Amino acid sequence: MATQRIAIVEDDEDIRELSLYALSAAGFAPEGFENGQELFKRLEKGKELPDLLLLDIMLPGEDGLSLLKRLRAHSRFGPIPVIMLTAKGSEADKVKGLTLGADDYIAKPFGVTEMVARVQAVLRRTGGAAPKKKSRLSFERLTLDSERHSVTVDGEGAVPLTFLEFELLYYLLLNVDIVLSRDKLMAAVWGYDYEGESRTVDMHIKTLRQKLGAAGDYIKTVRNVGYKIGG
Repeated sequence: MATQRIAIVEDDEDIRELSLYALSAAGFAPEGFENGQELFKRLEKGKELPDLLLLDIMLPGEDGLSLLKRLRAHSRFGPIPVIMLTAKGSEADKVKGLTLGADDYIAKPFGVTEMVARVQAVLRRTGGAAPKKKSRLSFERLTLDSERHSVTVDGEGAVPLTFLEFELLYYLLLNVDIVLSRDKLMAAVWGYDYEGESRTVDMHIKTLRQKLGAAGDYIKTVRNVGYKIGG
């Protein structure tokens, strides 16, 4: 298996160099960038894209949230998994990052052991070996095709979902009419405990409903429990 490539955009040289060292020691092939301009030059020129991107929010020039938005709107760069590096306790940044399609976040200051563990967890979710999925799931007007990684409503053009939104919808459709707690959704989709931050699930449900349009109404909130797809 080829060594997985990790890019980190961080303007603090000490944090960047320490992160590069830790990722290299963990067996990854890391690259460091001081700002978004350097990152996009690399992405546009490079034949091989990073397998994952660590992206600081507070950057000189274009900030990390704007860069994330640009990445997600790009046909080639959009699928790259992104972990946001946020200021400790900045709930607004976390929520906005998740809404824009971040796969995870790490609050500063962070330990390199935690960072490596988060990177490994996201890579397992987005690119590791997984049990074979049912190829096609549907409910009413909604159809999910796991082989094509597409979701349609009434058979129309594919709904543009992030990796986590797709996985969340897949798990809901796999359990039609079953109420799933936030903890269960966390374990099934994110693959590890998010330290009780149920807001993560709520934000992804919110954006998923918005993208599905009228079909988003199929996702029901069960007060004080969680979510389900069904009547």
